[in-house]
Amino acid sequence: MAVQGNLAHSILIPLRWGDMDAYGHANNTVYFRFFEEARINWLSSLSLNTTTEGTGPIIITAGATFLKELNYPATLEVKTYTGKAGNTSLETFHEVIDSVTGVVYAEGYAKIVWFDHQTRGSVPLPEKLRQLAL
Repeated sequence: MAVQGNLAHSILIPLRWGDMDAYGHANNTVYFRFFEEARINWLSSLSLNTTTEGTGPIIITAGATFLKELNYPATLEVKTYTGKAGNTSLETFHEVIDSVTGVVYAEGYAKIVWFDHQTRGSVPLPEKLRQLAL
């Protein structure tokens, strides 16, 4: 999976000692936490709702490609890109990069759907997000 789209956001996240697994490198599940943190930080920076009230994002598809072993200590830059928008959905892509060396450790993907938590159904994507799409 090659990262594609428009750069929308970047955040620095430290790798914690507790993020390591028995093999001495970052556990694969930690990358999804990095993606989540970057996505929520980005949406919040746009003043879009990320709580479970009203409307907000949910994930319907997610994936990752692990490119290089990641070891403690590290400070990571997680970049978020926007892809194609549908009526209710938006493709997003992520890169996990060493903030000092520029080494890319992983790439990720998540398709978000804008969701009404009361009716339990999808609703039109906010215009702010649609404008950032490809």
